[in-house]
Amino acid sequence: MEYLYRRNTVFEALRAGRRVIKRLWLQKGVQQPQELVEAAKSLSIPIQTADKQHLTQLAGDKGHQGVVLEVGPYPYCQIQEMLTLAASRGERPLLLLFDLLHGPQNIGTLLRAAEACGVHGIILQDRRAPDITPSVVIFSAGAAEHLLIAQITNLTQTIQWLKTEGIWIVGLDLDEEAMPLDQVDLDIPLGIVIGHEGQGLRRLVRENCDYLVMLPMRGQVASLNAATAGAVMLYSAWQARGYEGAHSNS
Repeated sequence: MEYLYRRNTVFEALRAGRRVIKRLWLQKGVQQPQELVEAAKSLSIPIQTADKQHLTQLAGDKGHQGVVLEVGPYPYCQIQEMLTLAASRGERPLLLLFDLLHGPQNIGTLLRAAEACGVHGIILQDRRAPDITPSVVIFSAGAAEHLLIAQITNLTQTIQWLKTEGIWIVGLDLDEEAMPLDQVDLDIPLGIVIGHEGQGLRRLVRENCDYLVMLPMRGQVASLNAATAGAVMLYSAWQARGYEGAHSNS
């Protein structure tokens, strides 16, 4: 079993309903948002109370906010499910691929941006990239629970297969051959590849991209970190599609 914690993360896991959920733990004497408790009750999830120390032991973190959700492993999917989702929405596929990107904060931040932009799926290389751990889910503020995420064995082969499905592959890179962002058409079936922090894309991955893109820079710092650059790319791609499916938060 795994333990998700913090109110937003737990609430999104309950909303998504994709995990096997065993129990919701609440800290004694701490009032929690009614919508969180009602979400658990609506799913007939057992609710148990305990002191702060016990919840800290479960979560492995003192910052659990008095809420811990006992769940099964993260539910990975197949890439075809992502393409089916795009078709069901009447949209061109928008995928995000990680080329050995590491760090739960980087990954979680990108997953949060991906979910906000309506990305149809995330593709990870399983042997050399981290799993979607509770830490990643927490850094994504629970957004990972709503996303289709696939683990694959060979990223280069997957890229080649996606191209046969009519998806254009764009790599975010500082290579001298990379095109400026404003010169690239992103209003197409698209897979965006984000590389390892500091090392960029691996050679074979880079060579199999249809084209490379770089973000314009004005300041003294040489580059943005992977999560920030990836988020800019995602919003640029969504903007190119006219912000399809956008809704107001007001």
